[in-house]
Amino acid sequence: MSSLVVLAFESMTGAEEMRERMYEFQKRELITLEDAAVVVRKENGKTKVKQAHSLVGSGALGGAFWGMLIGLLFFAPWLGLIAGAAGGAIAGKLGDIGIDDSFIKEVSDTIQPGESALFLLTRDAQLERIQEEVTDMEFTIIQTNLSPDDETKLRETFAAEEVAG
Repeated sequence: MSSLVVLAFESMTGAEEMRERMYEFQKRELITLEDAAVVVRKENGKTKVKQAHSLVGSGALGGAFWGMLIGLLFFAPWLGLIAGAAGGAIAGKLGDIGIDDSFIKEVSDTIQPGESALFLLTRDAQLERIQEEVTDMEFTIIQTNLSPDDETKLRETFAAEEVAG
């Protein structure tokens, strides 16, 4: 079973610093990363997304997934005002693949302007051990599990959009 994990930091550099540490954790088999992205929410509220290609294998989801998820998390209030149906369609698509509304709301409420987050699609993560080893960093863990069927739907949905886009 895969998990979608968000490590939220109260600084704009925390997520990138943690991404660098993930190399070591992956080598030591404390975590298996299937995909990862760093999100920095600038002081003006705009977001910058960097997919971590060097951390993950060929099973990565790609930019379509991260773009849709990050867009929903940080632009959802505006989507609702500008194009309610589009916002609902995006939320519905994520709901269809096991990413529930409460996870989306918790992540969007947690990451404020001037902060950052490391988004991870993981398997076999020993988050408690990782947390014990990074006592010099403060972060909040938000996670949701994906069933094998949900993970398959996720990959099929966003692989198709990546090819079509």
